[in-house]
Amino acid sequence: MSAADGEVARYRLAARLDRAVAGLPEEPASPTVVVDLDAFDANAADLVRRAGGKPVRVASKSLRVPALLRRALSRPGFHGVLAYTLREALWLCEQGVSDDLVLGYPTVDRAALARLTADERAAGAVTLMVDDPVQLDLVDAVRRRGGPDVRVAVDIDAGLWIGRAHVGPKRSPLHDVAQVADLARQVATRPGFVLVGAMTYEGQVAGVPDHAPGHRARSLAVRRVKSASVHQLAVRRRDLAAALREVADLRFWNAGGTGSLETSSADPVVTEVTAGSGLLGPHLFDHYRGSTPSPAAFFGLPVVRRPAPDTVTVAGGGLVASGAAGKDRLPLPWAPPGLHLTGLEGAGEVQTPLVGPAAASLGIGDRVWFRHAKSGELAEHTDAVLLLAGDEVVDRAPTYRGLGQAW
Repeated sequence: MSAADGEVARYRLAARLDRAVAGLPEEPASPTVVVDLDAFDANAADLVRRAGGKPVRVASKSLRVPALLRRALSRPGFHGVLAYTLREALWLCEQGVSDDLVLGYPTVDRAALARLTADERAAGAVTLMVDDPVQLDLVDAVRRRGGPDVRVAVDIDAGLWIGRAHVGPKRSPLHDVAQVADLARQVATRPGFVLVGAMTYEGQVAGVPDHAPGHRARSLAVRRVKSASVHQLAVRRRDLAAALREVADLRFWNAGGTGSLETSSADPVVTEVTAGSGLLGPHLFDHYRGSTPSPAAFFGLPVVRRPAPDTVTVAGGGLVASGAAGKDRLPLPWAPPGLHLTGLEGAGEVQTPLVGPAAASLGIGDRVWFRHAKSGELAEHTDAVLLLAGDEVVDRAPTYRGLGQAW
């Protein structure tokens, strides 16, 4: 799509979103969060295609809306949830959202562990993630005698090692085959635990843009790091899998993210891949060399001031994404096109000034539609999202927050 065609599409999107919310019986809350189901479904189909026949586990952190989790899981090619806290996983199990929930991170939540170890159904549905025997000790400290076995997966460092330098997320301390095999044996031989899986999340491949406009040299360097990571990790996974086969018959090997589905699924050791952000298409995923998801989630803020002919001010706007602080973590004014944040104020908690040629056409009360830098974090700022099909809002789906849940 040319730049001119892209601008036209964004003007049309603004008009479509404005018409949809204007037709609601009540004024929607601000921020007005809308998920375009047509784009969501197209993104889901593309994720399945990119996964190459391996099941896609939905990262709940990237959605945080039960209706959208159910929608993704209802599609062929998706199976199971990668949850981000144990309380969330237990709640999703209780609500019947999924009976296959893998915790993406270790937990030290004693109250939630006590609930897990006392509930046969939950213990059969939820898999804990561990990378240290102390995490097993915490489970034993709260479990009652005679409770169900606890399912466990081992989280293995998937970063790129260049000599003694490590490139990638600072996650698991387990890197060497001997380290991984030792913890796996401790799990497998410890009463009350069952080793069922492994995870290798290559964040330096899955979560880093490699085709950024105006940054050709940097993008080339990122692609080289990714290529080296994929090659090194393929060798490491093969060796790790051979060692783990001597310990247990694993039910799954999880890997990847939205930005690495092709390379992760191509590894014969990997049995499933994870994706979540690719369903909503936040703007951090706009500049990948491979597939780029379509924008599917937007939040609208009303214009409340016109300080100058080329400036408008909207109410709120400080929906800043987590991670290393930088401009790429700020929300992106999207529709209509021709607006941008100011360098002095950025995105503010109570007001955000926007400058650019499109400001002249906006009046007080009009909406500007933004895209969040990340995916599920947007749901923490609203009780519900409006689900758009075609030109009509067809449902109002509560978020975790709207259901009184905070994890």
